[in-house]
Amino acid sequence: MSEYVKSAQERMEKSLSTLKRELAAVRAGRANPALLDKVLVDYYGTMTPITQMASVTAPEPRQLIIQPWDKGTMAEIERAILKSDLGLSPSNDGVVIRLQVPQLTAERRQELTKYIRKLAEESRVAVRNVRRDGNDEVKKAEKQSLLPEDESRRLQEKIQEVTDHAVAEIDRMLALKEKELLEV
Repeated sequence: MSEYVKSAQERMEKSLSTLKRELAAVRAGRANPALLDKVLVDYYGTMTPITQMASVTAPEPRQLIIQPWDKGTMAEIERAILKSDLGLSPSNDGVVIRLQVPQLTAERRQELTKYIRKLAEESRVAVRNVRRDGNDEVKKAEKQSLLPEDESRRLQEKIQEVTDHAVAEIDRMLALKEKELLEV
């Protein structure tokens, strides 16, 4: 595989992994430790993700349990959860922090569906931009006589194949998340 195709493919994979992270952080009415990935706690002056200072488990479909490794950080973790846009209320029993994940309303499901579709579209646009950049690089190399015309065309077709694969993966991730949102 040529350097042009490889570069485009790596950049598209970064877009896919970003989308995957963002979709995991969308609350689907089911407790998922990834919900807390974006929640940062002031840990001795450093903003630290909860997952780096506590174990987070989902023992039940609607409950998360956060067990801090340093018990002195419980109040800070609770404060960070309350300040986040998750809309969850932590309850602390001195050992662990419990989060009850409420059932989603039909209206909230629709809002979340619109949001994840927007994320998917942004990801598709990013992938198409990578395709455009890759094709531009190939055309530039052809103009500088670094690539023959038929090789240039073949590379552009390869870049299109990689693009089609990435867009199909985005559509697959979107369909899975929509199904998860609507079936709960």
